[in-house]
Amino acid sequence: MGDTLRRPTQLQKTDGMGSKACTIVEPMKKVAMFIPCFVDQLNPEVGIDMARVLRRIGYSVDFPEAQTCCGQPAFNSGYWQEARPLAERFVKIFGALDADAIVCPSGSCTTMVRNFYPDLLAGSSRAGDAAKVATRIFEFSEFLVKVAQVADVGANFPHRVAYHDACHALRELRLKQEPRELLRHVRGLEFVEMPYCEECCGFGGTFATKFPMISSAMGETKAANAETSGAEYVTSTDPSCLMHIDGILRLRKSPVRTIHLASILAQTAAPAEAEPASRGADAQGAAGKVAR
Repeated sequence: MGDTLRRPTQLQKTDGMGSKACTIVEPMKKVAMFIPCFVDQLNPEVGIDMARVLRRIGYSVDFPEAQTCCGQPAFNSGYWQEARPLAERFVKIFGALDADAIVCPSGSCTTMVRNFYPDLLAGSSRAGDAAKVATRIFEFSEFLVKVAQVADVGANFPHRVAYHDACHALRELRLKQEPRELLRHVRGLEFVEMPYCEECCGFGGTFATKFPMISSAMGETKAANAETSGAEYVTSTDPSCLMHIDGILRLRKSPVRTIHLASILAQTAAPAEAEPASRGADAQGAAGKVAR
């Protein structure tokens, strides 16, 4: 596996739709973890599980504790001026690291840094740093399959699982098969596609608070599709989507549960009592737990 981890990889070509070209130059040994707010404050186990998987396949992991919000909520709400200092702080912190790549367990936060930082910081003193950082950041499943070139991480999860295509991962990062490939290599896991898996779950960040009735209706449709699939668990690359879907499922008193992809891949023995990623989460920050 050591040779595969050192192979230079061209991930994406610019396609006029916002996707950026990302190249990793050999050797690949150390990664820095970018832990989004939802993970740090609500689902710290997702960050811990991501670190476990990365270490299992041979990477050393760095958690820069100075990291904060990437600025996506303000940016998506039109407050670019307020988002800019957060973006500048991010590229300053992560740009100074000697890690070969930055790995994030969220497609939406990865999109913010890769696709939108170059525009947000254009003309600023951090523009060059933003462009460099944008080529080094990867969503977790993307990193495993396209950079590390590892589909089988030694996971065991004997349950029926459906996958929700989160909007940013699918539409901005063009990630469709990567998480599915990882799931199909998990021992004991039965993968099922749920109807309309590519439809938005209705969360959309501040959309859920500005238009709660529409958001809830979309969530109801997603929950019903998950139940129709016969899955025991719904997984995704975005913790915010899973939180929204989980809330709807619980209101419906549904037996279907949610779990982040990283938490599935972290399981190595029969996890009869596996804790879903968006239920019973310890609300303490993840920094101290995943730093080392």
